[in-house]
Amino acid sequence: MPRLVGINHVAVEVDDIDAALEFLGSIFDLTLRGRMARMAFIDIGDQFIALAEGRTQPPDGRRHIGLVVDDREATLAAVREAGVEIFGGNSFRDPWGNHWQVVDYRDIQFTKTDEILRGMGLDGLEKTESALAELREKGLVS
Repeated sequence: MPRLVGINHVAVEVDDIDAALEFLGSIFDLTLRGRMARMAFIDIGDQFIALAEGRTQPPDGRRHIGLVVDDREATLAAVREAGVEIFGGNSFRDPWGNHWQVVDYRDIQFTKTDEILRGMGLDGLEKTESALAELREKGLVS
């Protein structure tokens, strides 16, 4: 039986690509991987977020996109500076109703290789002891 290995990308519907890039660019340091007429691809190292023009759904409730960031508190501060309300401690909605949630890389099991981190300019980003304990429990690190 096949096994899940990871997520290559997430596609997010927005009303306007340029406005979405401006909004997300006010919070994050963005690098575009590519752009088409109704899509833009935001690089996140070995993964990406695809923005697709044409939101067809009502605002998200429980459905959300969980983003891993290098600094959760700085991200939440940038969200506040963008004039966006934070709820649930680490969640916010963009102008199109997409529910975003931010977690710190240090605190979770999700892991990038040293080479990927170095290529992203994040070398030295370390896991907390609790995250390492979770990984050890699964036999994923020694």
